[in-house]
Amino acid sequence: MTETRVEDIYTRLKSKLVGFGIRPGERMNEVALARELNVSRTPLREALNRLMAEHLVEFRPGSGFFCRALEPQTIYDLYELRRILETSAVMLACHRADDAGLRALEADTRARGLDITGLTVAQATERDEAFHIHIARLSGNAELARQLQTINDRTRFIRWVNMAARIKASKQEHRDILRAMMQRDADRAGDLLSAHISQRLDQVVDAVKEGISSIYMGQADALMSRVLEEAS
Repeated sequence: MTETRVEDIYTRLKSKLVGFGIRPGERMNEVALARELNVSRTPLREALNRLMAEHLVEFRPGSGFFCRALEPQTIYDLYELRRILETSAVMLACHRADDAGLRALEADTRARGLDITGLTVAQATERDEAFHIHIARLSGNAELARQLQTINDRTRFIRWVNMAARIKASKQEHRDILRAMMQRDADRAGDLLSAHISQRLDQVVDAVKEGISSIYMGQADALMSRVLEEAS
């Protein structure tokens, strides 16, 4: 029962933190959080420690837990790490995945991953992440896929910011990556995926500024729930 309770608190808090329902760098009042979630302090502290291990929460001795900061250099570093991991993953997948696995990726992408008409930004981002995680799993390296999921959690808010502007180009890039994978052209797939993910620091800075503006103007929920109207 206790483990189930901690998992529930962890899931609810994680959703709040990923979307910056708590402002960047803001101290997390454990008493207020426990009251809001209707839980005791002990399972709340266990959930916070899990979130700290995932770098969604920071702990400062003598001060308590704080929501992670939204810093351009950190986001840029995470994108760079993601590019390295995913480039390796797609090249491994070209060599290791069986034909059935590649066909499943193709079928899922064509069924759910390319047409974003009528989806919210959050829904489109979820499908985008699913495409990349699917590739990572086809690499045969479970740890790589787990690390990528952690990076996704830490950068999802910025991907919401970028989604509307990048969606058409992004879906075409997904088609090109998929085509290279079906041909088992590891070098081309790696080059395409690397270019697909790469972000310049100035682009990250602009996205972070826009994201912070949304957070402090109380528009974060509106950002993720905005409906995308352009067909792929």
